[in-house]
Amino acid sequence: MSTNTTPAVAAAPTARAIARDVRITATKARRVVDLVRGHSVREADAILQFAPQAAAYDVRKVLLSAAANAENTFGASADELLVRAAFVDEGSTWKRMRPRSRSQAFRILKRTSHITIIVGPADEPGAAGTKGKTGRGRAIRSTGKGNR
Repeated sequence: MSTNTTPAVAAAPTARAIARDVRITATKARRVVDLVRGHSVREADAILQFAPQAAAYDVRKVLLSAAANAENTFGASADELLVRAAFVDEGSTWKRMRPRSRSQAFRILKRTSHITIIVGPADEPGAAGTKGKTGRGRAIRSTGKGNR
């Protein structure tokens, strides 16, 4: 008999969207995903709409798909959703050959990636998108070496 005394806590409902085998390297897509992690869906959409990186187009499509999934699954509007998690994994790599001089051939690696975005409601009303208002999201570290 199990004596588990931990009360059952209902997890906040989340929705996710995954784009698989997107034809962009994972490193370039991670730069864009790091811009929107922790923001509200509306702020993240505005950031991605004007981001100059090519990966912003694909990440924005995944973000809007995750928001639509949340709206259809548990009836949440995009105004109250927060980007809970966003990450990029490496996908398959297409190998191609490029002919070179003296009957040689060099390899060309065409990398792909999987983009995943998970959205959920904010913990408390009015808390959506507070990351952008507190600075850049980084803690100021003291080096102990004076004001350098």
